[in-house]
Amino acid sequence: MRPRPITRCQRLFRSSSTTSSSALRTPPIGSDVEALNAGVNALTSVSSERSTGGYGQLHGLSIAIKDNICTSSLPTTCSSAILQQYQSPFDATVVRLLRDAGAHIVGKTNCDEFGMGSLNLNSVHGPVINPFQTAPNVPAAQMEHRSAGGSSGGSAASVAAGICDAALGTDTGGSVRLPASYCGVVGLKPSYGIISRWGVISFADSLDCVGILGKSVGIVKRVFDTVATYDPRDPTAATPDLRERACQFNSPFLSVTTSTHQPRSLEGLRIGVPIEYFPSELDPSIVDVLRTVLRRLGEAGAALTSVTVPATQYTLSAYYVIASAEASSNLARFDSVRYGLRTAPPPGANTSKSSDVFAHSRCAGLGKEVQKRILLGTYALTADAFDNYFLQAQRIRGHVRRDFDRVFRHPCALLERPFPPEDGVDVLLHPSAIRTAPPLDRRAQESHSGGKAALGLSEYLQDIMTVPASLAGLPALSIPAGTGADRWPVGVSVVGQWGCDNLVMHVGKAIEELC
Repeated sequence: MRPRPITRCQRLFRSSSTTSSSALRTPPIGSDVEALNAGVNALTSVSSERSTGGYGQLHGLSIAIKDNICTSSLPTTCSSAILQQYQSPFDATVVRLLRDAGAHIVGKTNCDEFGMGSLNLNSVHGPVINPFQTAPNVPAAQMEHRSAGGSSGGSAASVAAGICDAALGTDTGGSVRLPASYCGVVGLKPSYGIISRWGVISFADSLDCVGILGKSVGIVKRVFDTVATYDPRDPTAATPDLRERACQFNSPFLSVTTSTHQPRSLEGLRIGVPIEYFPSELDPSIVDVLRTVLRRLGEAGAALTSVTVPATQYTLSAYYVIASAEASSNLARFDSVRYGLRTAPPPGANTSKSSDVFAHSRCAGLGKEVQKRILLGTYALTADAFDNYFLQAQRIRGHVRRDFDRVFRHPCALLERPFPPEDGVDVLLHPSAIRTAPPLDRRAQESHSGGKAALGLSEYLQDIMTVPASLAGLPALSIPAGTGADRWPVGVSVVGQWGCDNLVMHVGKAIEELC
């Protein structure tokens, strides 16, 4: 299928100027969007639509959409050269629901190519620059360039820069929560299957979730209430019966967090702190922020206890095997024949096999990080490696799920006969990231030039705090909770049992008010 011509949008290019304020501003319209985006590179395209004309529950709210979620009026490139001119003939379910509710779509956001990355460096549009600054009105020449996180860095940066009220991202192993922590905004990864993935270009089907980033927990919940509906076109969607079962299981626990008394009382709420979430790589100043949050929650009446999730130490290895294996399968469809970039084979090349013809276009259109993960995943699925890698990773995934079930006192609606512990906790609380936003300049230069930073392990370690909830399909919310020793944002994550999305957001709201 030939790509449709780009209409009703304007392509944006990187600029050397940067936004000079860390404060969130009233969402702009028109050319103001381009001015705010110029130095952040958060958007890949801007909508020329003034209004959707709807007057639903999101009327007046401006929302940006990650570039791997299909939109009929704007290009969907996945920040990849292979789809640089592709425009979807339809809207993803989440986009349609937002439009029907009256939200204004401001544009598409930059991301790591096909969602593969933790620092938003792997993009054909260039890296996203974190709009946060430690002091207001910093001259452009003195701006500190740091990563916005990935893969949904453009979505987080667009909210932090005041371009929009909220943004949709996708979260496979932390791609919403990590950017939210780095940029100082709220980021929600919902329970797996709660928000439709129909119209989302897949990275790893068993892990991908459409997530929401916003200025506050209240805004995130408004968007969540709109898009968290059953979609029969999504084969991974949680059925209405399953949603109702989860609601019945967890409704008795919501009354604790919905109290309107001032000061807020959290009597009866049990919060667990997993001891495995304090690796040696964790910045000590982030631990100080977490302790402050825990102290204030305790003063409000919450019961605090340490818990253990033993399989956590194996999750990062299992995640990269599973995610890469599923990516190698999903990305096989990008053969440059039906759509996408087409590169002619060089003179004298062997064209007798279709795979040889595809290879030239895929090598030119897919970035180094994507190629690396495809190769890793393809190997994991081979006959020789399948048992030792892929199946072993799935076994670890099962252990992770059971570990969480033994921690929460909420029954898991996914189990036919759940037996939660009476002394379990309502939610878990832990740091969202091992450090504040890392410097961008050196990493970006080396990544695009194929240097050591592009091949090192430090980028993969960024996901160490977020991957466990993704493997188990649990809801997790990152909330800004303070700043580190370098005065850059620090986020803490609230994790709940499957289907406890509202409980997680209510606890997040309490943290937002208390801290």
